[in-house]
Amino acid sequence: MRKVRHVLGISGGKDSAALAIYMKQNYPHLDIEYYTSDTGKELDETYQLIDNLEIFLGKKILRLTGADNSPELPFDHFIKMYNGYLPSSNARWCTKKLKLEPFEKFVGNDPVISYVGIRGDEDREGYISKKSNIQSIFPFRKNIWSEDVINKFLANTNITIAQNCYNTLSLNGKTERINEIVNTKISTTFNQQQKLNQLLDLGVKEFNKAVFEFIKTTNYPLSKEDSFELVENEDILVREDIFRILEDSGVGVPAYYKEVEFEINGKTSTYARSRSGCFFCFYQQKIEWVWLYEQHPELFAKAMEYEKDGYTWIQDEPLSELIKPERIERIKEEYIKRTDNAKSRIKSPYLIDILTEAEEEGCASCFI
Repeated sequence: MRKVRHVLGISGGKDSAALAIYMKQNYPHLDIEYYTSDTGKELDETYQLIDNLEIFLGKKILRLTGADNSPELPFDHFIKMYNGYLPSSNARWCTKKLKLEPFEKFVGNDPVISYVGIRGDEDREGYISKKSNIQSIFPFRKNIWSEDVINKFLANTNITIAQNCYNTLSLNGKTERINEIVNTKISTTFNQQQKLNQLLDLGVKEFNKAVFEFIKTTNYPLSKEDSFELVENEDILVREDIFRILEDSGVGVPAYYKEVEFEINGKTSTYARSRSGCFFCFYQQKIEWVWLYEQHPELFAKAMEYEKDGYTWIQDEPLSELIKPERIERIKEEYIKRTDNAKSRIKSPYLIDILTEAEEEGCASCFI
């Protein structure tokens, strides 16, 4: 029987970096393999973060690249293969070719537990591999299990199995209520999320242990393990915790999250980058493109060079239009208005980080 491998992908962003630190501090006995998928188009600050993490972890972070035998940088190799067709939210070939495929080649057919840094204050699932030998775990969330596992555990057809899994545990006076919930079928009036929340509210550890017992009856990678330390995990980590972990560890917050002050028409605000990934990531907000233009003009110029034959990074707006003075002025004014509205609702030192709709893991969701 092949040994189960534990892996953790470093995107270059705050959440995956904090997760690597968290796992090292809380589960030092786990032999975790750390990796990053290098597109060749990352910001220098990303590479600096990875270097800092290697020092803290005392372990090498493996660099994975697509197009290993190409003389060109990975992204440049594939942009030619796609005849200049730029990636977008509707055609994320960059994720597939530069991250998913190198990752799946890296793990091969080995049973793998992949740790993912989706926070407890995020309402999203993230990417789940379609390969049966890869299982995702989310240590920062109240529910550490992936959606596919939950779907099976809470399925109406598995009620008896789920009840038997709970019956192996000491439930500290909660047996009757837990059995009542487990035996209640999912329906239009009682959906899966409600059932999940009620069981978690009755005991996170108990729920985790019951799910682990269920997994032993399946072919998931964790079924090959006699024990799993994270079933005892009750931590729920949110944005503020992430920045604290990075600062307290000495690894530091990636420099591109640091707010830079700007002034427009007598109004002062700050901007920064909200995500890791390529400097020309199509998930960027327009204010982030302005940040790139003003803070890294040489990289912005390179991003412009990719726009040809009608392909643009932003739908219906080439970068040459975005950097016209009157357009920059309007983008900054609109951004100030949005941040002022956000300040009235949320207190955060990283306002741009809370404004983005597509989180940094939009590009790094391949770190399964």
